[in-house]
Amino acid sequence: MIIPAKSPQAKEASSLVNGLQAYFVSKLNSISLKFGAGKSCEAVSWGRDGGKHGGGVRYEARDAVVFDRASVNFSQVHYDDDKKKKLGSATAISTIIHPSNPHVPSMHMHISWTQMRDGEGYWRVMADLNPSIIGESESDKKRFSEILEKVTGELYDEGAAQGDRYFHIPVLGRHRGVSHYYLEGYNSGNFEEDKAFVLEVGERVIDTYIAIISAKLAEYPTFTQEDKEEQLAYHTLYLFQVLTLDRGTTSGLLVHDQNDVGIMGSIPSHVNRDILATWVEKMPEPQDILVKALLKALPNETPTPVDVKTKKALANAVRKHYKKYPEALSMQASGEIIPPTVDNHK
Repeated sequence: MIIPAKSPQAKEASSLVNGLQAYFVSKLNSISLKFGAGKSCEAVSWGRDGGKHGGGVRYEARDAVVFDRASVNFSQVHYDDDKKKKLGSATAISTIIHPSNPHVPSMHMHISWTQMRDGEGYWRVMADLNPSIIGESESDKKRFSEILEKVTGELYDEGAAQGDRYFHIPVLGRHRGVSHYYLEGYNSGNFEEDKAFVLEVGERVIDTYIAIISAKLAEYPTFTQEDKEEQLAYHTLYLFQVLTLDRGTTSGLLVHDQNDVGIMGSIPSHVNRDILATWVEKMPEPQDILVKALLKALPNETPTPVDVKTKKALANAVRKHYKKYPEALSMQASGEIIPPTVDNHK
């Protein structure tokens, strides 16, 4: 049994992100019916401390015709029974979609409400478009960025700039994706208005991404082996960014090990360990040691599969590294960004 947070705002945030989760899952299932094998997403639940401090449910895609990896996660953790904790609760939807077709871009979205024990709280809103084939991405980038600008209004420039900083990969001189948005610590002082705002952002991002998926699958019903190789290279970069730079992933893994598979749900099904190995020498100390540990955790084959066992090994490698080298945390993504506190950020 998963015990929910007691805060009225946390309850409202839970209703909001649960609604977004159901909405997105229904859209993904429709994509499977139209373009795939018609297999629906399946629910997987987990409990924080057996459900005493919350937990969550993630819907994982099962239609391999359309999706390489895809999960839509609801998470709520709380410390209502622990007066020593400054954090009261954190409630979120966090989703990553990696399509099987390399012509179709991946997408990540995260919306969360974090509330301190004193009642103060804030929203975090993230959305980014991540194509495997950059040369085909200009129109999708324009479409995704324009909808974000339209729905966020005067908050767009701040979120876009923060997103570009967060998803930059310094040693490779590029970003993870082509359109990034990250609004951190948002609270206008009116909870109801803010709730309506983040709901609209979530719905518009979902609608826009589903439209992009549909258009791409209709335009590119087939793909070549060269296309898949380009996708594999990009998926390797995605793993590299998430496990060496993403503060949300790192903080989630360091807090506990009760949801490693959920936290690592953003990792694609296969990567190229040979490409990853070439980036070891680009990393400053001690982050070069981390990449070597990731290589050790990955199977010694190419393409390199990332199954449940490997996800747990990768999670343990990250956790072990930062416990041994805590100073390396300051070497992660640039910008003064507060690490997300929910468990399955990406």
